Amino acid sequence: QVQLVESGGGLVQPGGSLRLSCAASGTIFSIYGMAWYRQAPGKQRELVAQITGGGSRNYADSVKGRFTISRDNAKNTGDLQMNSLRPEDTAVYYCNTIRSGRWYWGQGTQVTVSS
Repeated sequence: QVQLVESGGGLVQPGGSLRLSCAASGTIFSIYGMAWYRQAPGKQRELVAQITGGGSRNYADSVKGRFTISRDNAKNTGDLQMNSLRPEDTAVYYCNTIRSGRWYWGQGTQVTVSS
């Protein structure tokens, strides 16, 4: 059974930084890859960043140059370093992975960017 648990969200001022982490069980990120999505109130869930099993990275245009996705193969965790945060980054952030065509999600962690 695949389980994903996010941590690291919170309240931060504009221009600040946060680091999200996703701990996985029942899957292996270094093989199947993982991604971060976010959903703001009243909006659809959108892809923020993804890292494949081979290590290739892809980012939404809105976060390029500010966010960095990484993976710790030994710990089987995936992180999202978020710098230069903006109010429009406020959302619930979800960890995601796909196994055998099935999508798995964490419970989500709230990120609020506000002064």
